[in-house]
Amino acid sequence: MVSTDLAFERPESASVLIGHEDAERELLDAVRAGRLHHGWLIEGPEGIGKATLAYRFAGFLLTHSDQAAAETAGSLAVSREHPIRHQIEAGACPDLTVLQRARGEDGKPTAQFITVDSVRKVARFLSTTSATGGWRVVIVDSADDMNRNAANALLKMLEEPPQRTVFLLLANAPGRLLPTIRSRCRRLALKPLARPLVIEALATVGVGADPGARDLAADLADGSLGRAIALADDQSIDTIRSVRAVLDQFPRYDPVKAQTLADALGRRGAEDRYRLAADLITDWISARMRADAQGQGGEPPLAAVLAPWAEVWEKTARTFRETERLNLDRTQTLLSVFRILSAATR
Repeated sequence: MVSTDLAFERPESASVLIGHEDAERELLDAVRAGRLHHGWLIEGPEGIGKATLAYRFAGFLLTHSDQAAAETAGSLAVSREHPIRHQIEAGACPDLTVLQRARGEDGKPTAQFITVDSVRKVARFLSTTSATGGWRVVIVDSADDMNRNAANALLKMLEEPPQRTVFLLLANAPGRLLPTIRSRCRRLALKPLARPLVIEALATVGVGADPGARDLAADLADGSLGRAIALADDQSIDTIRSVRAVLDQFPRYDPVKAQTLADALGRRGAEDRYRLAADLITDWISARMRADAQGQGGEPPLAAVLAPWAEVWEKTARTFRETERLNLDRTQTLLSVFRILSAATR
């Protein structure tokens, strides 16, 4: 069951962690046993709850410096009234630092990578003593945003960690990290949330205009609550339904309906809707490949069945990439992709 007190807050403010009970228990057990590893690599798709878990664990460590208190704790939860909890929410906790891409006043990233200069600030943070005499925590959100120099600088800290310091590295794509960084961390993979849990969470706080919208968002979220929230707004649901209406007609489709959709997604200000449509289309191709693979009974060989769809997927994905890179006409791109898919399904 999802708590009725649930509210979708910023990770540093969230009171509830939805799902991931096994991951929380693993962290809590490590503290209780007095064998807490200095580096944790928390893995999982974007929006699945990695940051919420990291801040929750950081708050626990910073309010349970006494081992006896940690051993009697039943969860990682910390009271909203605790002063350290307020400091964390305000970004003013002296024993917690967060390493991430530079952000603007709206909170959105303004840099492509986490740079080595940002990592050096962490080194200065670690050169001082703890304000409370307890733990210090470094959250890297996300570690796969580091450029090579930043990754090497962080690696040196992981190789020689200061006493009572814990690094929490969040990774959407852990394979992009240096193998030496992965080898120095204890890996904690967050599993996709069950579809009913995602739907229940959306309904509890009224995200999604109706049950059908919430069901649709959950279907496409791959167990990520953050993605489900993004998909459940009215514009996203309208985009999903409009794109599906075209895809479901292949090999024949209504050119007027396709043109109307392409025009709407090609306008200035519709960039996010266009990218959602691109994701939906490439996912649709992947689903067709899986369906053909499962449906073929050995003749012809599987490679021969999948090769045409693999070519279509690559051609479509390349078209979308080039449109983004070269700032091409998005309307014409979508119309071109619809023609490719129509031909492929004949």
